[in-house]
Amino acid sequence: MSVPNETLQKLLQEIGQKKAFAEQQLAIVKQQKTVKNRESRILRLTANEVEMLPKDIRVYEGVGKMFVCTPIPDVQKRLSSEADEIKAEMTNLDKKEDYLEKTYQNSKSAIEQVLGRAGG
Repeated sequence: MSVPNETLQKLLQEIGQKKAFAEQQLAIVKQQKTVKNRESRILRLTANEVEMLPKDIRVYEGVGKMFVCTPIPDVQKRLSSEADEIKAEMTNLDKKEDYLEKTYQNSKSAIEQVLGRAGG
């Protein structure tokens, strides 16, 4: 029993679109992970710098176009919560990356199967 060429072409086109979309989304996720890694590194460096400061030093944070004096424990708490947020976002990006890689591989193998069936 042979599948009509038109149906095969439509199937290949659909699978190809899925594969291309997954590949595109995968590139975006990798860029987002790179940005989050950079943000995480900056947060760690900032936290280390703040930790090395004497406790009686005044620390100022930028708020819009001005700076506000902020106690060191508050700054450390904010940095810690931002680090936790980034860690959660990285976990979500890892899951999304895994899903997209599986989608990409499944689409790729489906194309190979269809082409193998059509050729054989």
